Amino acid sequence: MRKITFAQAAMEALVEEMERDPKTFHMSTDAPDPLVEKFGETRVRATPIAESALTGMAIGAASSGFRPIVDWRQVTFAFVAMDQIVNQAAKIHYMFGGQAQFPILYRASVGGGGRSAAQHSQSPYSMFMNMAGLKITLASTPYDVKGLLKSAIRDNNPVIAFESNRLAGLKGNVPEEDYTVPIGKADVKREGTDITVVALAWQVQEALAAAETMAAEGVSVEVVDPRTLIPMDQDTIRASVRKTGRLIVADEAGPTAGASAEIATLVTEDPETFTRLKAPPKRICALQVPIPYSPVLEDHVFPDREKIVAGIREVMAIG
Repeated sequence: MRKITFAQAAMEALVEEMERDPKTFHMSTDAPDPLVEKFGETRVRATPIAESALTGMAIGAASSGFRPIVDWRQVTFAFVAMDQIVNQAAKIHYMFGGQAQFPILYRASVGGGGRSAAQHSQSPYSMFMNMAGLKITLASTPYDVKGLLKSAIRDNNPVIAFESNRLAGLKGNVPEEDYTVPIGKADVKREGTDITVVALAWQVQEALAAAETMAAEGVSVEVVDPRTLIPMDQDTIRASVRKTGRLIVADEAGPTAGASAEIATLVTEDPETFTRLKAPPKRICALQVPIPYSPVLEDHVFPDREKIVAGIREVMAIG
């Protein structure tokens, strides 16, 4: 099977879905050249730097039968459109009594690794998780990002696809034939029996590397990738923890009120899963600070494979 990068797989998803449905169009402050060359400036709009406007335009277009794709680029720029996201996109289907559908894909890059300082190194997806009415994806591989984006474009609800900056150049197997990855279905990236690591986005790759290190020490690590934050596949996560009896959550975002807290809670609040725990769940997240520009300080703030290994050893030592 051919190998392509995460970024190439994402672009393929957009091209194939725009070919599939002429009602699908793209808006961004920076129109991607491959899309412009193939579909022209009518369906690929380079907009002014006014994210609130293009976010709101997508809602109106979706209600009129179109399937807009809006690329905010860095998630930072979505913050100026919070009214359109929170008060309109997330709630409008409900407030219309279900009489209209709003198929919209919003895309945004998240995370650090680019030495881009505090504003452009954030992973604030938990802010959007709190808004009922949005679906949220967070892919970790080229295969997953293409399949999830295709599912998101075909979905009749607003979907936000968060994509890690660090994964853009990651290569992986991607079929040439059409396929989708279902929204709301986790994936066990590596099976194990001693401890579960639920990892998000870039942390999946770090967790897999940590699992290799621990295998040499005789510890079998299961790595679970939720792939979708809303809806979250609770059954797969709980089943894994029931099997291993131990849980670590690895997330590039900070711990406070984050996705990691949600995952830990869905494990501990379920009686059957809670009674199988041999040790308290542990979260390995970014420090709760603005992300530094300094490369040395940025590396210190974020979790990585070494910190995951240290966490596994700590949890295994407890019980």
